[in-house]
Amino acid sequence: MQHFPVWKRVLILLTCVVGLGLGAPNLFYKRVEAHNDAVTVLERDNALTSEQAEAMAGWPSWLPSGLVNLGLDLRGGAHLLAEVHLSEVYKARMDSLWPELRKALADQRAVIGSIRRLPSPPDVLKVQIGEASQIAKAVEVAKALARPVMSVTGVGQNDLEITGTGDTLTVRLSAPEQAATDDRTMQQSLEIVRRRVDAAGTREPTIMRQGVDRILIEVPGIGSAAELKALIGTTAKLAFHQVVGRATTADQRPGAGQEILPDANDRNTFYILDTLPVVTGDELTDARPETDQNGMPAVGFRFNATGARTFGDYTANHIGEPFAIVLDGKVISAPVIQTHIAGGSGIITGRFTVQEATDLALLLRAGALPAGMTFLEERTIGPELGADSIRAGMIASVIGFTAVVVFMVASYGMFGALASVALAVNIIFIIAFMSLIGATLTMPGIAGIVLTMGTAVDANVLIFERVREELRRGMAPVRAFDIGYDKAMSAIVDANVTHFMVGVILFVLGAGPVRGFAVTLLIGIVASIFTALWLVRLMIAEWYAWRRPKTIVV
Repeated sequence: MQHFPVWKRVLILLTCVVGLGLGAPNLFYKRVEAHNDAVTVLERDNALTSEQAEAMAGWPSWLPSGLVNLGLDLRGGAHLLAEVHLSEVYKARMDSLWPELRKALADQRAVIGSIRRLPSPPDVLKVQIGEASQIAKAVEVAKALARPVMSVTGVGQNDLEITGTGDTLTVRLSAPEQAATDDRTMQQSLEIVRRRVDAAGTREPTIMRQGVDRILIEVPGIGSAAELKALIGTTAKLAFHQVVGRATTADQRPGAGQEILPDANDRNTFYILDTLPVVTGDELTDARPETDQNGMPAVGFRFNATGARTFGDYTANHIGEPFAIVLDGKVISAPVIQTHIAGGSGIITGRFTVQEATDLALLLRAGALPAGMTFLEERTIGPELGADSIRAGMIASVIGFTAVVVFMVASYGMFGALASVALAVNIIFIIAFMSLIGATLTMPGIAGIVLTMGTAVDANVLIFERVREELRRGMAPVRAFDIGYDKAMSAIVDANVTHFMVGVILFVLGAGPVRGFAVTLLIGIVASIFTALWLVRLMIAEWYAWRRPKTIVV
């Protein structure tokens, strides 16, 4: 203990200084505002805004300025539970299959007779043929359109289930394909929602699947659930359709394969469009706010190679004809094609404001939601409630810290006081590392910190008890501490390794509150090993070199 290497002393002290530097901004940044005779701690963010920079005026700009993110329960924000309409995806799949099936059956018209699509549920495609005796031939033709299921659970099975009864051919998705479609749709919805929320400037949202068709969305710091719904609930489905003509009313009956959609800017104008789009927003690679030839806000776009080729071929063959740009079921523009548009890029004009053009470009870049969503739950957690949670968490932490300090000092005297100093450094390390990696602190995270306060001194208790045993045997103080640390080392490492493994399992398999608890627990475990085995030992060595006591009472 007397021969503590200089390099180790420097490394330990440097680690403590770095931890203090990373955690200190959280003490300096505290902007408060009087509100209804209460003090509300306002939101924080890892990326400093001008307001935050002003709030941290006393903190040097050249030092680290990262802050701990506060979770929804501490910071306030919005909570939504959305149900994804998977049936819309099935219907879109059947609608896209119909032209291909119709063409394949039409090639066999001489055998099977006439072909007519019958009304059916969204996930079913029913076709009536003229010659009921040839239904087996129709089934054979339809089966040629089936493809292998692209999923692990559907290996060796086809994506379509095709049957024939009487004069009716029935096509539906097979069970493996339906399950694979559900998974793809939910994963796509999760990713698009995440991109929209991130692009809106929020941090650390919780976006996760619940059950078969539901998505949990929690975004700290956003003003209200309505604001979050307005962003996420905007489908932003863009499509380019051929204009067949104009309708006098929305109730006018369209022809086969046609639909009537209203003008986005004129409620008395209706367009008759071909149901199948020429190209869709799924083939966009970029969208950005621009201005048109008149200097008005617009949105520029660019297609991928497939979309560019299709778009170019269509414009080349339909010069002089109107072309409808449809967004979320409304015609936002119906320009006349003046010339062949090559290169796969263009511009969407309409009566946009600058903000509307910017928002539309953002949504188009993020991509369209594959299906609509219904919000089953919505809650807004105000900053006042978050401040109350912070206050309750701080009170619990102070009580826990005080209890541990009292116990350690009462049990081990001065050495317990040194262990308590190391405990304070441990807590600073947790805050510092969370600031460094941008982790989110939640109420369960605070519970993890309080738990760490109790478990962090376990190593010191083991060491001090070992030292007591050696002192009772008449061992010299220096030798007693050396043996105490050496003998307790294996027990400390084993206990913390198992503790750490449990924390990793909680972090990997858990979500939301459980993961927040695991983060602080894992950081606390690593920090407690450092403070117990090295920092406390260094403090004891420095004390012994200064006082040179003949006897020691632990």
